[in-house]
Amino acid sequence: MPELPEVETTRQGIAPHVIGRRIIDVVVRERRLRFAIEDALLHGLCGAIVADVRRRAKFLLLDVAAGSAVVHLGMSGSLRVLDAESTPRRHDHVDVRLDSGKLLRFNDPRRFGSWQWQPAGTCHPQLATLGPEPFDARFDGAYLKRRSDGRSVNVKHFLMDQRIVVGVGNIYAAEALFRAGIDPRRAAGRVSLARYRMLAQHARDILHQAIGRGGTTLRDFLRPDGEPGYFEQELSVYGREGEPCRVCATSIRSVRLGQRSSFYCPTCQK
Repeated sequence: MPELPEVETTRQGIAPHVIGRRIIDVVVRERRLRFAIEDALLHGLCGAIVADVRRRAKFLLLDVAAGSAVVHLGMSGSLRVLDAESTPRRHDHVDVRLDSGKLLRFNDPRRFGSWQWQPAGTCHPQLATLGPEPFDARFDGAYLKRRSDGRSVNVKHFLMDQRIVVGVGNIYAAEALFRAGIDPRRAAGRVSLARYRMLAQHARDILHQAIGRGGTTLRDFLRPDGEPGYFEQELSVYGREGEPCRVCATSIRSVRLGQRSSFYCPTCQK
């Protein structure tokens, strides 16, 4: 599933082509995505000028005067800017046609993505309960320590809880915990303030680095220019079970936490 760096890479790629352009038409070939596309979205977008393209957590928001299209890429979705005459391929479900002669095309083979409408002055229910962005000033070690007090959930699931902080998915949580030297199985309430300070900083650093490298390509993700993300080449633990740790040469291990594989170094992480 595309995580925060992949979504931010997409936002940066499409924004220059979309902001300030008038939407001539919205062509929907398949309404049956994760949530059915409603007529309110089509009515809100058609004829409007795109004022901004924002990211909130793993959602993209295309802002117009009447509201925002709230877009989620799901597990396999992608957005690309193409010439208006580009022939649709299989799984090309939505085209947003622009007055520039370009279009914004949404492709999603698994159809777990979504396009929903948020009227101006409202907050969509899927955005209402989200925690702070990892780049916000209020996200720091003291915040994590305060939110974790008394919590027995493992620290990896705690860090991935979108009510605590948004956008730190499976890949980047594993990498941040490795850099902070924290075992992903440790109870969140048993992590010290000093270690939470390191964890918050490393989470921000890793996400910044991944954005700079265009995200991480593991299965489906491609940048808006059709190229893969390259942060996969820099992963320390994720997906490296049995390979030597880049720091101490101990074999990387994997454990199931909930329904997700968690990768860690048993020597470097305590």
